[in-house]
Amino acid sequence: MPQRPPIFLYTDGAASGNPGPGGYGIVLVCGKARKEMSGGFALTTNNRMELLAVILGLEAVRWEHARIEVWSDSSYVVNAVTMGWLTQWEATGFRKKKNPDLWMRFLEVYRKHDVSFHWIKGHAGHPENERCDSLAVQARSLPDLPADEGFLASMEQTGTIEDF
Repeated sequence: MPQRPPIFLYTDGAASGNPGPGGYGIVLVCGKARKEMSGGFALTTNNRMELLAVILGLEAVRWEHARIEVWSDSSYVVNAVTMGWLTQWEATGFRKKKNPDLWMRFLEVYRKHDVSFHWIKGHAGHPENERCDSLAVQARSLPDLPADEGFLASMEQTGTIEDF
């Protein structure tokens, strides 16, 4: 079977207020194929949207063991993977870590593929990053956004609103 081409996954997240209405934007490129996705939540954080964009982009890939290059302007997401923080967080059961619901979901899909991460400076004119930002900002502005149940559950557990 011939080797499949790499997939380029560009992502961004946005929140108006932190927490506040938030959105994510995703651009997937594989050869000549291109797919864009976006969505939002009524109350969430920027970090949750950054991470969710990566998760949903990875989940959109239809075959396993795909070579995927993730391009994100989120130091939170990129550094968690490339600097080994995520491995440490998982080893401690995500105790006292933010967004454990999303990180566990991320690990499940991440392990199905050969994924590399690249940090890209945001708002620096990169066409795909700018498109993801536009999608995220548009999504957070939509009416009747659903609740981010993971964020709300974390707020209930801790009794605080902070940047999860």
